[in-house]
Amino acid sequence: MAAPVAQPKAEPYRVSVREYNLFRSQGFLVVPGLVTPEEIAEVRAHTEDLMQGRLPEQQGSVMGERDTQGDSGVTMQGLEAPPAHLSPNEKAEYFLRIHMLHQKLELHERYLLHPRVLDVLQALIGPDILALQTMLFLKPPGKPGQGWHQDSYYIPTHPDSLCGAWIAIDDCDELNGTMWMATGSQHEPVYPPVSGYGYGDQTLGDITAVGGVSNPDDEQNDLTRIANRHPQLLVTAKAGDVVFFGGHILHRSKKNYTTDRFRRAFVGHYCNARSFTQWGAEAPPDPLTGGTNNSHILARGDTHLPFGLPRFGTPCAALLPSEERKRASTFAATMMGDMDSGLMGETDADPTVEEDDE
Repeated sequence: MAAPVAQPKAEPYRVSVREYNLFRSQGFLVVPGLVTPEEIAEVRAHTEDLMQGRLPEQQGSVMGERDTQGDSGVTMQGLEAPPAHLSPNEKAEYFLRIHMLHQKLELHERYLLHPRVLDVLQALIGPDILALQTMLFLKPPGKPGQGWHQDSYYIPTHPDSLCGAWIAIDDCDELNGTMWMATGSQHEPVYPPVSGYGYGDQTLGDITAVGGVSNPDDEQNDLTRIANRHPQLLVTAKAGDVVFFGGHILHRSKKNYTTDRFRRAFVGHYCNARSFTQWGAEAPPDPLTGGTNNSHILARGDTHLPFGLPRFGTPCAALLPSEERKRASTFAATMMGDMDSGLMGETDADPTVEEDDE
């Protein structure tokens, strides 16, 4: 396998006020060219090797035979190689979506913890960032999309600070099934499930439960009527662009209508590392908190909650000594009452500073 792409140390990406406002007002943000062409070439080549079963990690395991014409838009595969007798095109069509590959492949861990992606997240949900999950979407020609859904329905965090980062591996447009966002729906609550798997806000007096979440058939997906309250924007992206979107915004994708183009994307999900979660337990839940934060990687900043380590040693906050994490953290400013004047004064709220009682 080729060595990781060696890149000059890039300047940290600084989110502009306009970008910050766009994320808040429309519920998503597209940052053009955040991942370099050299990096995208690396991810694309690795993805193509995966789809042909050429990765070392795929050797010795083969998927079972199946009729790919019956695949739905949410079908998931493992890392197993496709059957060897298939043609290259048939092998590629065996893959639609693979979940949590950062736990199996160094490259996926590295791009989950990509510094410039974390720079943007730090501005949007930080400064403390927990890396939760990865998904690799392949979406071959002719395959269906995924219906309206909210990511926090699947990955609850408390407080809710979930954010996705969707790295386009291919150019993505309406023809090959790029995403649509119901802009403004980031202000909607998370609608709870009628039954079965899913999380939603049960505390609102008149909230309605929903069924058919993620179903690409709008008539069977109850979130369609919620999405139809809002303008629906097509989110086109060039390879290397990254789409950031919060956990409440309703989004979907449609069918790949082309005959010769894939719509491949690498997606990471993150939350503020101070948020509590019970999603995605790879390790036993933390006995003190009952949460699963200890299954996820502390990417930036610090936290009072447990966290996990990167399996392949990708540099991140989780590998720093605790004292270094504390020193690097940005502490808020607190307003203190002036006892003499009665006015408010400002002082740094550094929890490592000991108060003088004298």
